[in-house]
Amino acid sequence: MNGKHLTVSELTEQIRQNLEGYFSSVLVEGEVSNCRPASSGHLYFSLKDSSAKIDAVMFKNRLRTLNFEPKDGMLLRARGSLSVYAPRGSYSIVCEELEIAGAGEILAMLEKRKQKLAAEGLFDTERKKNLPRFPGVVGIVSSPTGAAVRDILNILTRRASGLKVIILPAVVQGDDAAPAIAARIRQANRWQLADVLIVGRGGGSLEDLLAFSDEEVVRAVAGSDIPVISAVGHEIDFPLCDFAASLRAPTPSAAAELVSENFSAISDYIQKTAEDLSAIIHARLERARLFLKPFAPQDMEYRFRAILQPRLVRLDDAKDLLIRSVSDKCRELRGRIDLSKAVIEAGSPLAAMERGFSVVTDEGGNVVRNAKNVRAGDRLCIRPHSGSINAVVENTQ
Repeated sequence: MNGKHLTVSELTEQIRQNLEGYFSSVLVEGEVSNCRPASSGHLYFSLKDSSAKIDAVMFKNRLRTLNFEPKDGMLLRARGSLSVYAPRGSYSIVCEELEIAGAGEILAMLEKRKQKLAAEGLFDTERKKNLPRFPGVVGIVSSPTGAAVRDILNILTRRASGLKVIILPAVVQGDDAAPAIAARIRQANRWQLADVLIVGRGGGSLEDLLAFSDEEVVRAVAGSDIPVISAVGHEIDFPLCDFAASLRAPTPSAAAELVSENFSAISDYIQKTAEDLSAIIHARLERARLFLKPFAPQDMEYRFRAILQPRLVRLDDAKDLLIRSVSDKCRELRGRIDLSKAVIEAGSPLAAMERGFSVVTDEGGNVVRNAKNVRAGDRLCIRPHSGSINAVVENTQ
């Protein structure tokens, strides 16, 4: 016991190096248990068989690549690497890929069958039939006790209560499912039992849905004279009958909504049209009432005054303005005349003569402006404001 010893961390590190180095890539198959998605988006679970169990984790970046949801009890095949978690001294497999056990072989078989049927033209668009706008009878080929039928009936009752529904019971899982489903489709066509068929079931594993990829079912769907809506599983499920059907619905509930879509739409349209029509009628009646109101006898005098009074006021205002304008113009012209008269009178010789001035002219009638122009003894005529005076010049200065 006195030899060189290892710490727990050193021992765990050696185990980690050996395990992770030797098991860097493993492929293991087992049943899922204790499946618990974490808030971080990672998925933690265990894979077990009859004798052992191993913890497993799939991180969210790889989890997005899955086309199914892992659940307890599923038989899965995982590819990944071993990882040691030192704080707990435990190891687990970090999954890079997950697939349902046997799914690889099943998918390969389905792809081969799909190519074969497609080559025969069973998936051609030209073969698909248009759904009736307002089907009278809807046929449902499914298990009568399954949740899918209950969902379909609930939706049809709510959205298209007058629509008739015929349930064509058939097992939807197991070896007897495909012949039963195909027989019901052929029976519906033989007796013209419905205007549209919904063929489907609820979700399940790849193996559970195999009946709807059976060649007999696909041929029955493709050969149906009645339009077929394929409504199998969830949105991520694509059985082969989806490609042969006239229309694919992601879920049975969605198929019921597609069938009743026009019923719901026409009901909503009728209700909206009735509301719009009522609103239009009320609006027009109100406009007519408002239009006729002014013509009531008690309102006529008021309306007459309302029309005439503003015009009378405007006439009076115009008359007053015209009178004021003419008066102002007359006063202006009168002032100008008086001013002109004063100017003329101020410049008149008679005005000066009224103030005592006289005009002196010589014998030739020339106005004497300078004493130098006359001599003693000259006769002059003096004209005051009134009359005239004859004078003789005695001397000049």
